[in-house]
Amino acid sequence: MHLLADLQDSFARAMTAGDAAPFDAALVGGLEPRRRIAIHVRHYETSLTAALCDKFPASAWLAGADLVRDAARAYARSHPPSQPCIAEYGADFPRFLAAHGRAPSVPYLESFAALEWAVGQASIAIERAPCSWAELASRGPERLLDSTLSLQPGVHYRHSRWRVDELMTTYLSGAEPARFVLAESSTCVEVRGALGAVRLARLDAAAFAFRSALAEGRSIGEAAAAALDCDAGFDSGAALRSLTQAGLVTGVRST
Repeated sequence: MHLLADLQDSFARAMTAGDAAPFDAALVGGLEPRRRIAIHVRHYETSLTAALCDKFPASAWLAGADLVRDAARAYARSHPPSQPCIAEYGADFPRFLAAHGRAPSVPYLESFAALEWAVGQASIAIERAPCSWAELASRGPERLLDSTLSLQPGVHYRHSRWRVDELMTTYLSGAEPARFVLAESSTCVEVRGALGAVRLARLDAAAFAFRSALAEGRSIGEAAAAALDCDAGFDSGAALRSLTQAGLVTGVRST
């Protein structure tokens, strides 16, 4: 008798690696049961490839639909989903795409695809009720420095050595400029969105260090230290107030 875990493991290998041999003993009925497995293999690969292509249309616009589709197919074979929600599938696809085929000839493709992933995740987020500045200030300075913040689910931070936000804005606008020059320049971008609406905002290095550190779960004191490393004149109190008044803080926890 086959154990359920063994059957699941064999079936998973058949789907991802095309190796149905260990599964043969479990195949019963019909003249060619392997053909039924082949249907599942094709469906698995096709559905994941389609899901990735749907998430990265801007990357296909930039690098070519054939390249993205081929990379998505290869990614589906080597990176099976690890989460039950298909919306979370493909977080590391930008890095995979940038190393696939002729993609390395586009040096900003990984940064652009990573920004597209953030835009896509932001667009399906649902905003939570924000905290007020009075709620944070009431905790007192010392206690606040050791606290961590929860930010809106639709907020993401991306750094690139290319101005990929300008390229993304061009794509989202639907414009087709006769000429576009993508500048190589250190760029810090905040992506904010919810229910289909997305905004891109460029931040200076200190503000980016502060906000991205908070998004990573670091304490307010640690985030302030990271910002001060970029700019000795950084005002962490004003930055925290600005973040809160923008409605981006949804919770505060003492560590």
